[in-house]
Amino acid sequence: MSAAALQFKIDENRPLEAAALLRAAGYDTHTVYDEALAGAADPAVAAACARERRVLVTLDLDFSDVRAYPPGTHPGILVLRPRAPDRESTLALVARVMPLLATEAVRGCSWIVDAERVRVRAPREAS
Repeated sequence: MSAAALQFKIDENRPLEAAALLRAAGYDTHTVYDEALAGAADPAVAAACARERRVLVTLDLDFSDVRAYPPGTHPGILVLRPRAPDRESTLALVARVMPLLATEAVRGCSWIVDAERVRVRAPREAS
């Protein structure tokens, strides 16, 4: 998928440099701060992503709950799980996932990204 085709929204719990990394790679990227969504409840952030067709990049584990956010019902969610809750570890995960964005399905999927693996939950196909 081309960089122009994917758009991202960076959640408030992420370093703002994550947006800069994605922008440098050619991705249209907004932050919750850009849109006065800082401090907004998860459903409000999810609704904004859906309206704008933006993939959410977050550290918030609530977004990894497939009962609340089933794959296929959102534009895509990337939940980053750094080993340490610091800026460098988080940015390392963003850098780690960037090459995969060009080759793997993101739209409608839920990704859980840690230092060892990327788990992808894709939408179920209708039978």
